[in-house]
This record gives sequence, C-alpha cells and structure tokens, in this order.
Amino acid sequence: MTPTEKNRNLVIRVVTSLVLLPGILWLIWLGGLPFALLISVAAAMCALELNLLPTHLPPQETKKSLLAEEIEELEMERAVLTGAAIVSLGGAFLLPLLHEIHFGIVSTKLVLTVVLIIAFADALVFEDQIANAPRRVSLAVLGVVYPGLLLSSLVRIRQLETGEWWIVLTLAVTWLNDTCAYFAGRAFGERKLYERISPSKTWEGAIGGALGSIAGAVIVQHFWIPQLPAWGALVIGAGAAVVGPVGDLSESLLKRAYGAKDSGRLLPGHGGMLDRIDALIFNAPFVLLCARLFA
Repeated sequence: MTPTEKNRNLVIRVVTSLVLLPGILWLIWLGGLPFALLISVAAAMCALELNLLPTHLPPQETKKSLLAEEIEELEMERAVLTGAAIVSLGGAFLLPLLHEIHFGIVSTKLVLTVVLIIAFADALVFEDQIANAPRRVSLAVLGVVYPGLLLSSLVRIRQLETGEWWIVLTLAVTWLNDTCAYFAGRAFGERKLYERISPSKTWEGAIGGALGSIAGAVIVQHFWIPQLPAWGALVIGAGAAVVGPVGDLSESLLKRAYGAKDSGRLLPGHGGMLDRIDALIFNAPFVLLCARLFA
C-alpha cells in the first residue's frame, strides 16, 4: 500500500468513526435493553463474517469479468449460509440478551448445546463433502462462542455501578491502544512483532499502543471511576495492551487461514465488524474480571 493510499484509508477510517461514535455513546449512556441489543447485533454480524470466511478462499485461476466475480461471490455466500451458519448467528445474537432479559429456561449452556447439535445435524444432512463437515460445524460453534460469549461481558460491565464509565474505560484502553500503535508504528516501526501473522505490526507500535492504553485507563479512572484504585487502572491499561493485541492477532490468524484481507466490507476504512472490534472482544472479559477484583 502506497503512502497516498494509507492516508486516504486513514481519512476514511476517521470519518467512519466520527459518524458512528455519537450513536454508540448514546446507547452506552442509555444502557439496559438498547445497549444489550447493540451488543447482540454486533455479535451476530461478527458470527456472520466468521461463517463467510470460507468464501475468501482463493478461486481457481481463470479470467473472469468483474460482474462474473461478484455473482460468483454472492453464490458462494449463499452456499456458505447453511443452517449451521444461521443458527450460529441466532446464538450469537441471543447470548448478550440473556444478561438483560430472562427467557424462561433458556440459558447460555442451552444455547451452546442447541447450536452444536443443529450444526452437526446440518452437516450430516446437507454437507456433500465429508472433509468440509468439521469446518462447517466448528465455524458455527465459533461464531457463538467467540463474539457472542465474549462480547456478553460488555452487557455485564454496563450493569456495574457507574457501568457506563466502565464501558468507556474498556473502549478507551482498546481504541487508544489501536490508534497509538498505528501512529507509533508508522513513525518509528522497524522491528516486526509477529510477521508470520500480521506483517504490518511492529514492536515500536506495540510500545506506543501500550502507552496509549495505560494513559486512557488512568484518565478515565481519575475523573469518572474513583472507586477504582490508581494501581488498578495501571493494571487494566497494561493488561489490555497485551490481551487486546492477542485478540487482534487471533482474528488475523483466522483471516490468513482463509486468505482474507478483511473479515467483511461493512465499515468503510475498517473492513468488517470483526476487524473493528477484534481487540475489544478479548478485552471485555478481561476488564470485567478486573472490575470485580479491584472495585
């Protein structure tokens, strides 16, 4: 990617963030069911992107028109959206809501059990190639556990005392880490962090991201979460600087396995939903644990 393309992509990313941020902050402030629905929709979209990853596998080398490629991609997506994938989306959507609304006997364990059984049944009945069955089942289950179960932690965080500020802290340590790592990497990056998975990440960027994460945690704690000790904010900032990038690299691992540059095309400049919140998915349960331990 040329410097001009990088700058253009940065502008698009900033504009997209500025458009979406007010609505997200409003739902954070509301809390309750509106916030849980926001998390449920995000989890379902991530599950959809996970189940569509096989469509990114490189096709056979044949010359095709742009229209033919688009038609082939749509056909592939329809083929991948199996019963297992659909129940994966439903499970990912439902798990965050279970922390806000009680559906009788429905529980997290029951949802995971139903998804697993239906995914196997779907593979048994509709999968022509037996070699593809494990991938079909595993992506369906991963779609529920990965975004659905982990993002549910955000609903639990919002239910804490001053939960809205705990959510702001979670977003601050995640997004400041990502932003500071991006700029520090562009300015000083030389030594590759994990080239096999993410060639663009550097140690210099990781250090810059860690400083941003720690600064974000300390600022939010100082002004809005006084019940959290200052040393607790330092632990959260430093921990998120490790846990968040692990989440980022984990998503990159999945994309690389399927030859995908982005998980989707939903957010201009950011790729898919999973590309935008991969670090947040891992940071959410970490911050919830710290909130319970330190505050």
